[in-house]
Amino acid sequence: MPLHEGHKKPDERPLSVNPFYGEANPLGGMTEAPPKHRLPDAPMPPSTAYQLVHDELMLDGNARLNLATFVTTWMEPQAGVLMAECRDKNMIDKDEYPRTAELERRCVAMLADLWNAPDPSAAVGCSTTGSSEACMLAGMAMKRRWAQRNADRYPARDVRPNLVMGVNVQVCWEKFCNFWEVEARQVPMEGDRFHLDPQAAAELCDENTIGVVGILGSTFDGSYEPIAELCAALDALQERTGLDIPVHVDGASGAMIAPFLDEDLVWDFRLPRVASINTSGHKYGLVYPGVGWALWRDREALPEELVFRVNYLGGDMPTFALNFSRPGAQVVAQYYTLLRLGREGFRAVQQSTRDVARGIADRVEALEDFRLLTRGDQLPVFAFTTAPGVESYDVFDVSRRLRENGWLVPAYTFPPKREDLSALRVVCRNGFSEDLADLFVEDLTRLLPELRRQSGPSTRDKGVATGFHH
Repeated sequence: MPLHEGHKKPDERPLSVNPFYGEANPLGGMTEAPPKHRLPDAPMPPSTAYQLVHDELMLDGNARLNLATFVTTWMEPQAGVLMAECRDKNMIDKDEYPRTAELERRCVAMLADLWNAPDPSAAVGCSTTGSSEACMLAGMAMKRRWAQRNADRYPARDVRPNLVMGVNVQVCWEKFCNFWEVEARQVPMEGDRFHLDPQAAAELCDENTIGVVGILGSTFDGSYEPIAELCAALDALQERTGLDIPVHVDGASGAMIAPFLDEDLVWDFRLPRVASINTSGHKYGLVYPGVGWALWRDREALPEELVFRVNYLGGDMPTFALNFSRPGAQVVAQYYTLLRLGREGFRAVQQSTRDVARGIADRVEALEDFRLLTRGDQLPVFAFTTAPGVESYDVFDVSRRLRENGWLVPAYTFPPKREDLSALRVVCRNGFSEDLADLFVEDLTRLLPELRRQSGPSTRDKGVATGFHH
């Protein structure tokens, strides 16, 4: 969650109220304008409160035009109805809501089958608030398994566990390492390689490595990391040294793309070294935020001591989570989506999305002002930068000007060893149609003549140029 500070201007003027919004109250007169940063002294009619909040939210961007986010921005009305019917159900209260708990169990079973668990009935998993929590849980399981194997020397002051990953990982992995006191060993980018190199990752491993994270769909450019090659490098490491290092696949996006569009790609539980996988149901799982999933190939991969059982809500249901109370609506929506689409439906939706991404990428490349970094042929995501010789503007100028037309397209710099590279990234999701793609390319094309006339890039602060932070 974002970290907010208290308001520093307590005397700021109150919210303005259109006289039409006022309703007679029991004391007579119209409702007074409420303060912004302290509780009002008295209640107001529900219609007035609604209109005040509604009007302020009009200033938010249009979610369908947000090409920065991976998160689902459209679902069918029937899914919305189901979510409304379940908005008061607390997911943790499985004894009170046994059918919601059963739908969660079915989702785990479906994902275990989809990700080729050797024995889907033996796989264990849970829903989460999103991939960030799922990654935290997977990291905790890896650390605890490592600690169990090294109980004779850990904890000790001179022993610190480490986790190996590419520098392109999502920030949740950096959080995990910070919060759980694990050393983050990151494989840097190099040249045109924008994600983890398997051999370099293996070389960073030692007796204190709890695991290696492979990303199936980097947020920087949409590319898949070579999970099979990573496992092969770790197999070779074990043959040489005896070190048995597990792999966690962060499939926040790709774990709901590859099973349908890249069936021959081996990245999942078919690889014996893959101990756990996570995904975001609210990304290419096609559900509104926030729901994620974490699965382990079997009970051995998830230490039993991390699982809690409480009976003060009734029943005795095992849980593994960072939080406690959580709405059940998104889990129900996930089951609805899996049931509604099936394999063929998911394949059709994801193929359509990839086709849109590849089509836009080709048209952007044809403008000749830009150079593609990826083409949208893995995740339905592509990244591009300005072409050699373009000196009058940069990617931050493009992002700023597109925002004037309602398009949110992030511009950002790449991590260490490629800080010289700045890029724009377009995320295509279900609901971003061919028609919207045409409008996007038209708006981008229309901006170019004016950008070309600039004397040079105009954005001063690249770090906050677009209001976007990776």
